[in-house]
Amino acid sequence: MRAVALGLYDAVAAHPWLATQLAVQVTRRPWGAVTPRVFESIGGRVRTLGIPRSEWFATTSTLVFYILGATRQNAQPSEPADGLAASRAGARRAEHLDSVAEAWQGLDVGDYPFLHDVADQMRRHDDREQFLTGIDLILAGITATSRPS
Repeated sequence: MRAVALGLYDAVAAHPWLATQLAVQVTRRPWGAVTPRVFESIGGRVRTLGIPRSEWFATTSTLVFYILGATRQNAQPSEPADGLAASRAGARRAEHLDSVAEAWQGLDVGDYPFLHDVADQMRRHDDREQFLTGIDLILAGITATSRPS
């Protein structure tokens, strides 16, 4: 499951335009060439989790929509035209995360204790690792709440 999810994530990271195309295909042309392949790749693995058949579609849909949503949110060019452009893209991301962390730390700690506690983690997080954490959490939830078939 993780390999399929990472394959989609990495494909979108390499080709950011793909995120929008995948979302359009899944929502507007679910009978087209892309949606059946994505659902079959994920759903084929969902079947092996031992959950009841009646839960396969909802479980697969949850995973597909998480994968596509997270990849779309994180879609950004991974290979800018040159080293300087790559450096600038990394600097922009770091600047953005720094500004968000500073804004969170500037909020009243009494009203926003959680954001104060995680601001530095947000600043330093790795999008790919965060994506995998989401997959792991969903899979753990599936296995913890499902009755074996």
